[in-house]
Amino acid sequence: MEPVPLPIAGESAPERADAARNRRRILAAAEALFDARGVGNVTMAEIAAAAGVGKATVFRRFGDKATLLDELLGEHERDLQEAILGGPPPLGPGAPPAQRLQAFLGALAAFCERHRHVLLASETSRVGARYATGSYVSWQQHVALLLREARPQLDAGIVADLLLAPFAGELLVHLRDGRGVPFERLEAGAQVLAASVLAGP
Repeated sequence: MEPVPLPIAGESAPERADAARNRRRILAAAEALFDARGVGNVTMAEIAAAAGVGKATVFRRFGDKATLLDELLGEHERDLQEAILGGPPPLGPGAPPAQRLQAFLGALAAFCERHRHVLLASETSRVGARYATGSYVSWQQHVALLLREARPQLDAGIVADLLLAPFAGELLVHLRDGRGVPFERLEAGAQVLAASVLAGP
């Protein structure tokens, strides 16, 4: 999830508004370029030019490409998080935990399908990046909570990690782009895993 930038001492409200607009423009330009050319084929300078800002502005706001990727994913992950916390059931509160888990896995599959190349680049930008992001932590906690409610005898923490393993960017790109596995088949497979866990021995 996206860190909230602290105001810079002496920075005025119009300057903060300009910084927020620049951030939105940079993220939008980055996503458009990534979609068109692939994450690895786009430089920070090209993102700056497409956003209509100086290269120094991009580096000052994000520091490096890995951080930009994390924040881009965080923008989209926020919508999923809001649906989990306050949206209608079964993804949101109010449905039995087993139904919520299956709804979440379906929503997560769609999220990862749409953003799999950014996800891959973000997760491989540094060692352990996948598991250090706020997004992964929140997903793991949510799945573990639902598992504890549905089957209290489970080791919910480790089972949650195992259920999320198929959504790693590297595996998704390998299956979808390398082996041509249809998205529907991947989603169905994840649901089968969850159903097996929920049914128990």
